Order: sequence, then C-alpha cells, then structure tokens
Amino acid sequence: MALLQTKYAGLTLRNPIIIASSGLTDSLEKIKDLERAGAGAIVLKSLFEEQILMRSEELMNMSDAYPEAYDYINEYVRVNDINNYLNLIRETRQYCSIPIIASVNCYDMGSWARFAREIEAAGADAIELNILRISTKIDEKYGLYEQLHIDILKSVKKEVKIPVTVKLGQRFSNVVSMVNQLKANAADGVVLFNRFYQPDIDIHKLQFMSGTVFSCSTDFCNTIRWIGIVSGQIPDMTLAASTGIHEPEAVIKALLAGASAVEICSVLYQHGNAIISQMLSVLDEWMQVMGFDSIDEFRGKMNFSNVGDQSHYERVQFMKYFSNRD
Repeated sequence: MALLQTKYAGLTLRNPIIIASSGLTDSLEKIKDLERAGAGAIVLKSLFEEQILMRSEELMNMSDAYPEAYDYINEYVRVNDINNYLNLIRETRQYCSIPIIASVNCYDMGSWARFAREIEAAGADAIELNILRISTKIDEKYGLYEQLHIDILKSVKKEVKIPVTVKLGQRFSNVVSMVNQLKANAADGVVLFNRFYQPDIDIHKLQFMSGTVFSCSTDFCNTIRWIGIVSGQIPDMTLAASTGIHEPEAVIKALLAGASAVEICSVLYQHGNAIISQMLSVLDEWMQVMGFDSIDEFRGKMNFSNVGDQSHYERVQFMKYFSNRD
C-alpha cells in the first residue's frame, strides 16, 4: 500500500481527504462516523457571523426590549453560540484523533479575533476563515474586498499560535496576487475555492429561491486551473482544492496540479461516507500502478511551472479547439 500521508497548513494528515465545513460536521456523532469512514481531517460546521446577527434581530423583534438593549442581546446570542461551538470542539478533540479545523464564517472585521484564542484553547488544530462578502456598492473602492481578507487574517494571527487558513471565493481579479498577499501576512494555507449561495428566481411566483445547492463535477475545471497556476507561482504555500471534486480521479488530478489536500462536501451528501474509502482506494491503486510510493513524489508534477506548455492553464487553448467549429 502506498503512503497516503500529506502535510497541509502545518498539519500532518493520514490522507488528503478533508471534510469541508457543512451540516455533515455539526455534531460529534457525524464527525466520528466520518473519521471511521477514513477522513484525513475535519472542518467543523462554520460559526456564521451573519446568522448570529440575524438571531439577535429576531430576539429584538420578538421582545419588548428597548433599542438600547440590542448590544446586550447581540452579545448574549454571540456568546451562547460561541460556547456551543467551543463545546463541540472539546468533545470532538476528546473522541477523535484526526485534525479538527474550526471554521469561522465572517463578512466584516467583527470580533472574531477575540474568540480565536478561545477556539485555540478548546483544542482546535487550526482555524479556517471563510470571508463571505459580495461587493454591491457602486462607490466602493477597488481593493477593499481584498484588503478585508488581509485585515481579518492579521487580526486572527495575532491572537493564536495554531495554523490559520483562508478559504477564498472565486471573485478575484488576480487570484495569484491574492494568495501571495495572504502568504506575506502569514497565512498557513489557502483553500481554492469557496462556493457561495446560489440565487435563483421562480418566474411563476415571482419570488427568489435557492439555486443549485450542490456543486457538480464540471465546477472542478476552474478549481484545478487555479490550483495549478497558484502552486506553480507560489510553491511554498500549501493549498487545498475545493468545489467540484466528485470523482475519485479528481483527487489525483488536484494533487498533480499542486494541492496538498482536497475538501469534499457535495459528493458526501449525494453518495454518503462510503465515497471516502472509494477515493482513497483509487488513489492508492493509481499510485502503485504509476510507481509512486508517496504523495510528495508527484504532488505538483502537472502545475503551472512544471508543464512545458503553460497555455494548457490559459484561455488560448479555447481558440485552438473551438475556433473552427460551425
């Protein structure tokens, strides 16, 4: 059997399969099941800043509290949610041996840095920052969205010694530059990419509705492109590939492109925990056939700096294959 161990964000994983933050990782029993199924690490269900604020507003609306009481109610809800989250970390750390990564979902500076120390003290092995915010103001200056990532990362890094990673969305004008800035500000790893909520419209009821909840395998093309480009340009930044990883072969492709690990979610909802062992089995068999004893022997072998023709990662190939089609 080949050695499937890998290192990501300073953590040693028994294999490169990380379970992404979701409802699948919101309880001890679910997490224990995922560990038994073969997961290499777990990202706990995110603690949502936006959700905390919404609950605070609901309590205000349901009560006769004065507006001045909003800060008190908001802090009460926040502390209660934080305490529940800390308890999940402690329980999981007690009963699970694989790395446990806390996930914080925020859209502004907030007070997450203040709670980062508590997350570390509770036993989390790392913190993953999910910064979900879409720029919709016409007068917002260029670069504020990118700077927000840097500012939140810096504020959290000041408070903790455990690794801190950033899970990026896909809406950046220069992904490589963004990752390089995160590296310069001591990010321990980057996940490419986060999948935002997808809106849709019911044309008969004239109402908004949720779009497609799960990713699909075609989403992986964008993930593998940027994993390959970023790992080729910034080789000393550990990357995790996320979004569109549905087939076992996608795990191999992500590693060849330069990822140190992959985060999976949608495929677990669709096929159950058994897909983890299937992915690991295919990876192991492929490594043996190809003569690789460890992941380090082939990781990044097909990234931007190691392929002879870098246009494979660029748009020019589209013209080559489709310009002559009727």
